[in-house]
Amino acid sequence: MNDRLSTLRLFVRAARIGNFSGAARELGLSQPSASRLIAALEEEVGAALFNRTTRAVTLTETGAAYLVRVEAILAALDEADHEARGTGELRGLLRVGTSSSFALRQIIPRLPAFLSRHAALKIELVTNDRCPDLVTESIDVAFQCGALPDSRAIARKIMELPRILVASPDYLRERGVPTMPTDLAHHSMIIGPAHSSPTFSFRKEGHVTSVRVESQVAITISEGVIASAVAGLGIAASSENSLQAKLEAGQLVRMLADWDFGSIAVNALFVSGKTVRPATRAFADFLVRELRPPRRALAQLSELPESVSERPNQ
Repeated sequence: MNDRLSTLRLFVRAARIGNFSGAARELGLSQPSASRLIAALEEEVGAALFNRTTRAVTLTETGAAYLVRVEAILAALDEADHEARGTGELRGLLRVGTSSSFALRQIIPRLPAFLSRHAALKIELVTNDRCPDLVTESIDVAFQCGALPDSRAIARKIMELPRILVASPDYLRERGVPTMPTDLAHHSMIIGPAHSSPTFSFRKEGHVTSVRVESQVAITISEGVIASAVAGLGIAASSENSLQAKLEAGQLVRMLADWDFGSIAVNALFVSGKTVRPATRAFADFLVRELRPPRRALAQLSELPESVSERPNQ
C-alpha cells in the first residue's frame, strides 16, 4: 500500500476514528507503517494535518479543510469508476449501521438478493442498539427506527410502521383484556427502545386519549421486548411488522385494534455534507423498495442530491 490514493484513504480513516492504529488495522497495515505514510503525506502537502498526543490524533485546521476536499475527491472517483464500468457493478466496502433487531429481521434476510447482483461489493453491518456515530465509525448509511438521536446527521424518513399493542394469552387470562386505553393504567407495560415517555396516546374518530402507564420491565432492544411479551411479563408495544410471526403462531394477541396507536418511523441517516457513494445510494434504495408496504414509503433515496447538505437532524 504505497500509492497516493491508498494513503489518502488511510488519512480519511485516521481522521474519522482519531487514531492511526485503528485505521491501520482496517487497511491491513502496521501502526508504524501507517504513521510513516501519514508523515510522508504531510511532507508532500507541506503542512501538518494532525495534532498528535499519546492517546489520540486530531486534525489541525489545515487537516480539517484537507479532509473535506479529499473525501469529495475519493467519492467522485468512486462515482467515476462506477460510471466507467457501465455495468452497474458496485465495488469496495459499504458500512451499514443499524440495531441488531433491525439487522436480524429486515436487512440480513435481504442481503443475498442484493449481493448476488454485486459480487465485488463487501458489506459490513455495524450492529448496535444505540444509534452509531456515523463519522467516527465511518458509517456510510444507518437505519434508525423510532426517535432520532440529537446529531448532525441528515435524516430521510423512508417509511412508517404501524405500532400495535400485544400480550401473551397467559397474561391476558390472568390480568384481563383491556378494552379501553385507560385500562392500561392497571396493567404491567414492557417499555422498549421506541418509548421514551411513560404516556401512551391513542386516537379514535378524531379524539385523542392519553394514559400514563407503569413499567416493571424496560428493555433496550426490540427483540427483548417481544420475548418478554411472549414470556407473559406484560403488555408490549412494537411495530406490526416485527410482531407478525408471533401473532400468527398464537404466542401473542393484539389488543385495542380499533384504536390508532401511531407508527414507528424508519429513517436513513447520512453524514451531513458528505458525498453519497454509488454503493450507498444503491443499497439504501434497494432497502426502501424491499421494506416499504404499499403506499407507505415516504421517500426514494435515489432522489437525494450527490452531496447531502440539507438541514441536518437537530
